[in-house]
Amino acid sequence: MNRRNLLKTFTLGAIGASASSLAAQESPQGRGPLRRRRAGRSSTLHPLRMGVASLHTPDSDPEAWAQKALDRKFRAVNAPNVKLDDKDRIKAFIAAVQKRDIIFAEVGRWVNLMDADSAKRAQNLQTVTDGLALADELGAKCCVDTAGSFNKEHWSGPHPKNVSKEFFDLAVENARKIIDAVKPKRAKFSYEMMGWAIPDTADSYLRLIKAIDRPGFGVHLDIANMVNSPDKFWNTTRLIDETFDKLGPMIVSAHFKDLRWEPEMNIHFVECVIGEGDIDFGTYLTRMAKLPQDAPVMIEHMQGAEEYDRCRDHLLKVGESVGVSFFG
Repeated sequence: MNRRNLLKTFTLGAIGASASSLAAQESPQGRGPLRRRRAGRSSTLHPLRMGVASLHTPDSDPEAWAQKALDRKFRAVNAPNVKLDDKDRIKAFIAAVQKRDIIFAEVGRWVNLMDADSAKRAQNLQTVTDGLALADELGAKCCVDTAGSFNKEHWSGPHPKNVSKEFFDLAVENARKIIDAVKPKRAKFSYEMMGWAIPDTADSYLRLIKAIDRPGFGVHLDIANMVNSPDKFWNTTRLIDETFDKLGPMIVSAHFKDLRWEPEMNIHFVECVIGEGDIDFGTYLTRMAKLPQDAPVMIEHMQGAEEYDRCRDHLLKVGESVGVSFFG
């Protein structure tokens, strides 16, 4: 299911340990210059893997599906429609992407882990647990979901308790249950940052990381989702730098999309094609390229292949202007 349709602190020592551990890992599918990156804060700009949330092509044939990504200059993909128990199909997809030096970025499981219905909540927890197990089988960077919502009418809608201690504590409990059930060796479980639910800031993400206290938990970054005020909208450069300074070494994957402000009598930010909004992608790409780990740049929420390709082309131009290169 298209997620767009669904959505219409650590001590310094602990942070350093997490950064070193993550930087020491290798992409299970990566080859060449991206396979090992030097750990620690660096001014070196590493080549990035650009990916796409949806290829808009059938995934019945793993080889054709992976080739489509390569033909469009994408070197990261989200997981195809495959079930955890379909081992042969999983192997076929892994072989197809490895042959082309493509990686699996994410297994998305967009369900409400805080559903008011206890039976539904348990079902959703199992859905995400299975998603993390699939991510680990595929060698994906992460399985990602939002932390959830107490909103009873929309699975990810706003609610005053979405930034409460009760919400925080339940988010910690859920993440621990999911990670402990799977014990992932390669993939991380991550919460996507949201503007109206924890984690909504870099600091709240740091508090979650410390409280969850599991090596199987990583950071999924989405700068556009963090923009929830005029100050952040007009100062995305500062927002990006602050976020990377605090979370950079723990980022496993990042969503890329742009935002524009539509004038109304109240604040209304709208997602748009990259390059048609106000996010500072020069800084965003530069900070991604400085990470020691191979964290893919995933374009999302576009309307069809043509919009995705326009976003790709714009990022290639911005990358060239700031000295950031891409695989493919």
